[in-house]
Amino acid sequence: MRQIRATARVDPEASPAFFDLLANSTEIEEARVLEVNTTVGGVETVLFAIDGDTAAFAAGAAETPGVESVEVADYDEGPSYALLVMRPLETSLFDAIHQGDRLSGFVVRTPIIYRDGAMHGRIVGATEGLQRAFDDSPDAMDIDVEEVGRFRGRLDGVETTLSERQREAVDAALALGYYEQPRAATQADVAAELDCSPQTAGTHLRKAESKVMRAVLAEF
Repeated sequence: MRQIRATARVDPEASPAFFDLLANSTEIEEARVLEVNTTVGGVETVLFAIDGDTAAFAAGAAETPGVESVEVADYDEGPSYALLVMRPLETSLFDAIHQGDRLSGFVVRTPIIYRDGAMHGRIVGATEGLQRAFDDSPDAMDIDVEEVGRFRGRLDGVETTLSERQREAVDAALALGYYEQPRAATQADVAAELDCSPQTAGTHLRKAESKVMRAVLAEF
C-alpha cells in the first residue's frame, strides 16, 4: 500500500468560484476539510476549519451551487469552523474530485488543505488505483507529486496541517537548535531568522507544536 503527498493547482481561468473561495480568497488564509459524512442521495456534510474571515467564507459558500446550508462556529483564538451540507456533484470542481473518489483502489485522506491558490493532500491506495486517480484528474488541474512512499499510518503528512509560516518557524527552530537539550537558540534567534518579533515567532511555534501534539495524541 502506497501513499502520495501532492499539491494540485488549478488554471486561474478555469478555477471554479468555490475553489477560489477556499484557496484564493484574500479573506481566507487557509481552509481545511476535516471530516466528510456521505449519505444517500448524493448529499454530504463537510466540516471545514477556517483560518480567516468566517463570515466571508459562509457568505461565499451560501452562494455556491450545490451548497444547501452553512453553519459556523467562531472562536477568538485558533481556527473557526464551518459545517456545510452540500451536493458535491453539483459543485463544479468538487464534481471532478468526488467522481474520482468513487473509483476503486484508493482513498483521499483528510485534512485536505486549501491555501495560496492550491489544494494539498494525501492519497493512499494500491499502485493501480493511484495511477487511475492521476489519469482521471481534471485537465485544468496541475498536480505536483511531492512524495511517494509506503503508507505508515495516521501521522504521515502531519506537517501539511501547519501553515506555511508555522513550518518556516519550526524549520528555523530545528536548524538553530531551539529544540536541543540544553537549548542552543532562543525565540529571539528564531525571530531574527524569520524577520519578525520574538512574540510572533513564539506564537508560530506554539501553534505548530499544538497541532503536532494533537496529531500524536489522536494516533493513540
